[in-house]
Amino acid sequence: MELNHASQGFAALGHPGRLAVFRLLMRFAPQGARPTEIAASLGLKQNTLSHHLADLTASGLVQVKRQGRSLHYSVNLDPTAGLIGYLALDVGRARPDLLTPVQAGQQDRGGRDTGFDVLFICSGNSARSILAEALLRDLGRGRFRAFSGGTRPNSALNPLALEVLQRNGHGLSGLRSKPLSDYRNPEAPAMDFIFTLCDAAASEDCPPWPGQPITGHWGLPDPAKATGTAAEKALAFAQAYGALRRRIAAFVDLPFEALDRLALQGGVDRIGLPSDPEVGG
Repeated sequence: MELNHASQGFAALGHPGRLAVFRLLMRFAPQGARPTEIAASLGLKQNTLSHHLADLTASGLVQVKRQGRSLHYSVNLDPTAGLIGYLALDVGRARPDLLTPVQAGQQDRGGRDTGFDVLFICSGNSARSILAEALLRDLGRGRFRAFSGGTRPNSALNPLALEVLQRNGHGLSGLRSKPLSDYRNPEAPAMDFIFTLCDAAASEDCPPWPGQPITGHWGLPDPAKATGTAAEKALAFAQAYGALRRRIAAFVDLPFEALDRLALQGGVDRIGLPSDPEVGG
């Protein structure tokens, strides 16, 4: 990366508001978010956010696409990688005393094909993340340990989520709504993969996880917010279950033993890309 391009990138991130927007978009990468969602998550006025997004887009670190009637902003990963590499390798001269803290604790998943700990996060941990936990527990064929948690967990699981699980032959033993703090104590398993299943959970500014797990945003509409008849509400849960089943089936079929960390991240990202606009997956 050239000095001028690097300085433009650092200048764009040199404002607290723009940096907050960029950090939020990184949690949705490689997907992105709409301005209304960004503004709501960060508590920004729309005109202030528009200025931040314009500056970030001009720097090349953020890209924008029109989807229907709305604009969709996402991190431009190649220039971002170039900027980080410029800071670490050109400015920092790849000094090991600078790079070691970044790499410390990073788990080596290469060559493994079993024993992965996977955490699914949603805001309430009563529907989508519970579906995902049960699905991975059964589809993983003993190669994975599935967990779920909520940023603001509900006191009870959604009965329609339990119904769709039972209808599809999944056991309900051990399923309960849990706070994320359960997974941040010293006795908690070191997660290999963490997936956020709702925009609210992805927007939470959580501290880095120990072991630097691979993360992905597999956002889905909340079936608990479906309106209409009882049949229409049940259909929303069936659609969420089907979308998660397709994604988790694709995830467990990844050739883990043959992929390095970068390839695994790419596989996770591709699985999370929306294919069905009705269910987001």
